[in-house]
This record gives sequence, structure tokens and C-alpha cells, in this order.
Amino acid sequence: MSLLLKDPAAILDYAVDWAADYLDGDRIAQSSWSVEPAEEGGAEIVANLVESGAAIVKVGGGIPGHIYRLSNQVLLESGREDRRSVVLRVEQR
Repeated sequence: MSLLLKDPAAILDYAVDWAADYLDGDRIAQSSWSVEPAEEGGAEIVANLVESGAAIVKVGGGIPGHIYRLSNQVLLESGREDRRSVVLRVEQR
């Protein structure tokens, strides 16, 4: 798992590419994102979408020095479900 950096003032996109060696012809039916920990002034989801087998989330905010886990849960058309996470550290840049 990679540790990604983000400035608290930036609004950035992060993605999980489910098409890379996983979907095998299947398609994403639903995608949802969560941020942990959920805290006042913390990182927040601004928007999310699915594009070409990738689940994309736009994230804003965050408290400098804090680490957040962005988790993506998908439901595929075949009925399979899975979850993957990205770790994000907020730093004043």
C-alpha cells in the first residue's frame, strides 16, 4: 500500500484501477468511498465516479500531519464485492 501526500488546500483525484487484472470482463455496478478517521476539518470526499474500470474519488481538506485511509468498496455486475484502500498523509506544502 502506498502513502500518498496531499496539501490541506488541494482538491485532488485518487483512483483504484479495478480493471487491472481483476474485472476480467465484469463491470462495476456500484462504487462508494469512505474516509477514516472522520473528523472535524479532516479529509472529505468532494465527488466520486467510475470511468473505464477505475473508481475515482476527489478529496479535499485534511489536517496537516494526519493520516487518512480512503476506502473504495465496489459491487460488480456479477455480484462480487471487494474493497481496496489508499493511505493519504496531509502535509502543508
